[in-house]
Amino acid sequence: MGEKKRSLLEIHLAVLLFGLAGIFGKLILLPSPIIVLGRVFFSSLFLLLIMLVLKIELRLQRKQDYLYFILLGIILAVHWTTFFQSIQVSTVAIGLLTFATFPIFITFLEPYFFKEKILLSDIVLALVTFTGMVLVVDKPELNNYLFQGVLWGLASSFTYAVLSMLNRKYVQDYSSSLIAFYEQSIATLVLIPFLFLYRPVFTVKDVLLIALLGIVFTGIAHTLFIKGLKNVKTRTAGIISGLEPVYGILFAMLIIKEIPTLRELIGGTVILAAALHATLKVK
Repeated sequence: MGEKKRSLLEIHLAVLLFGLAGIFGKLILLPSPIIVLGRVFFSSLFLLLIMLVLKIELRLQRKQDYLYFILLGIILAVHWTTFFQSIQVSTVAIGLLTFATFPIFITFLEPYFFKEKILLSDIVLALVTFTGMVLVVDKPELNNYLFQGVLWGLASSFTYAVLSMLNRKYVQDYSSSLIAFYEQSIATLVLIPFLFLYRPVFTVKDVLLIALLGIVFTGIAHTLFIKGLKNVKTRTAGIISGLEPVYGILFAMLIIKEIPTLRELIGGTVILAAALHATLKVK
């Protein structure tokens, strides 16, 4: 197998693992901040081990970068917490499809971060995405669990877009593994107070599932994705990432018997099409 084919396979496998991560929001019967705390704890330990084995320098180049990483860690904690909250109050499909709108947010954030103009096509794209949201939710009321899921999912999508922009703007001098380690380590520290707030009772099953989520579906998935980027263009990887909701929804149907409605499928198709177009037009 050639290097490019191997890299493509690594990207696909990573995206498959990312897509499956959402199912843990249904399998683990704990509050979303506690699930995320376990996820980043086990993943950061795994990434630390990898970097120690590979002898990657852990020290940052500039003192102010530590402040940036603290900010990134906080945003990551919010992103993953809102993502799992979306899935817990609604469905895996809603959580993944609303998260998939992040390229739209990036389209509007890029002009702010990089002094570019917003184009008419960007506004049309946002309207198309909004149409997809309307199709997914028939009653936009706060007591509607699907609408709540969409709101939490949009918060997850927006924070991920901000995280992506800050990564691009401030930390281009570091490897993605080092960035992920610092972000997830700080997210762990940020979320520790929720242990005292919720006082969760962990079962052996909970601990095993959280460890699996953190090590395999986060740490290993992230490592595979970054490794695959060595021989695969970022745009190609972005297009493949569009399969994440597809993988997640399919396995939610198989594992937890969660069948999406026709409205969710139609609205999801519109959302994914808009997200794909936004990915393709990114320079």
